[in-house]
Amino acid sequence: MAATKNGSTRMTRNDFLLESINRQGPGLEIGPSHRPAAPKREGYAVEIIDHLDQAQLREKYQHHNLNLDMIEEVDHIWNGEPYGELTGREKHYDWIIASHVIEHTPDLIGFLLDCDTVLKDDGVISLAVPDKRYCFDHYRPITGIGAVIDRHLTKNTISTPGAVAEYVLNQVRKDGVIAWSEESEGEYEFICNAAKAKQQMNIVRKHQRYIDCHSWCFVPHSFRLLISDLHALDLIPFKEVSFTATRGSEFFVTLGRHGSGVELSRMELLNEIDQEIVTGMRAAA
Repeated sequence: MAATKNGSTRMTRNDFLLESINRQGPGLEIGPSHRPAAPKREGYAVEIIDHLDQAQLREKYQHHNLNLDMIEEVDHIWNGEPYGELTGREKHYDWIIASHVIEHTPDLIGFLLDCDTVLKDDGVISLAVPDKRYCFDHYRPITGIGAVIDRHLTKNTISTPGAVAEYVLNQVRKDGVIAWSEESEGEYEFICNAAKAKQQMNIVRKHQRYIDCHSWCFVPHSFRLLISDLHALDLIPFKEVSFTATRGSEFFVTLGRHGSGVELSRMELLNEIDQEIVTGMRAAA
């Protein structure tokens, strides 16, 4: 926790990510890059999955005005293989942390099922998820369950041309930044144009190459409803363990096989989504 000016404490984003995990048990952190929530240097029994090794990550971020010492040794360099195959372990880890990962996955259901293969049955997945109202996805529609199911059944391993086009065409900055809070003021401006969207879309269409993008967009309760519905349809084994409403531009959800689930009805969740969308529209006015 961080101290405030009056000596009290407030929870940090890492506190939210770590709140429901067994800190003494073995864990995985997926894609922590330069901002690990459970650093090895603090004694966590953690293994790191990333798309580059430590030296390559430090090279990637050398001109980003970041503390490169925060980038830790990568244990498993991911090239698209299942996590069980990558780590050589199944039903081993007490926890998985994935901060700003799930929205990038071409197959959201497949990602959660992959996590389940390496997670103990009483383990948890701790997620930080961007709130589309307060980041560059602001003008994009929220993700519905239909696309999530369809892309799983077609076994997507890369983002679709349509997802890439929607992502590129609608990216915005607000007052010059790509993530902000509800209180932020300033004008919106587009980051890319149709030429860039066409180029990226054609890379997928012609070469079947992965383009990194946000395949999915959420407000907090649309994500909660999605997880609840996917579990009810027997598509994922997880239910909600805990939820923390948006702080800044992200919200936090922990999932587990033994979660109690969302305490709200589907209708209440849908009404909450309506209110969140209205709040986002006011912020754009």
